[in-house]
Amino acid sequence: MRGLGKDFDVCMGINLVADLAAGANTGKRVHMRNYQTLAVVLLKNAASAGTDTVTVTLREHNANTGGTSQDLAKITDWYAKSAAPLAGTEAWVERTQAASANLALTNALVPAANQAIVVFEVEADSLSDGFQWLSVDIADPGVGGTILGGVIYVPTGLKIQRNPALLAQPNA
Repeated sequence: MRGLGKDFDVCMGINLVADLAAGANTGKRVHMRNYQTLAVVLLKNAASAGTDTVTVTLREHNANTGGTSQDLAKITDWYAKSAAPLAGTEAWVERTQAASANLALTNALVPAANQAIVVFEVEADSLSDGFQWLSVDIADPGVGGTILGGVIYVPTGLKIQRNPALLAQPNA
């Protein structure tokens, strides 16, 4: 068996949008009962102008829709590849921060003029009691310029391994 279905799954977090700065971007929810870890992968293109900060917020939920939602302050270390443009030769740069629900990609950390891949991971056992779903949101970065971007989730540590066509729906 290959990796998909055995070691990991892949699902949409935030559909690629032509302009992250067009407004707030709400992420889809992943039910963590089926996984040990969720890798959140942010893809962003270079901003057309300005140095707006892209801010990702980690959220936990007690239902697949509706219910109670709250920020989850578990982002401590994250990794980025950033260049103008990305060439596939970049090394990961590790960053650390105090535990927070927010990851602010300031111009000093990930230049707005660069393309970037940013990854952080969250363990399922870090959710609060009664909460089983994770998601991320991206706030409106501002008016500096348009920024193409989106989020892919990569759940790992599958508790039930299957042929990819038989994997559980990630929100169920």
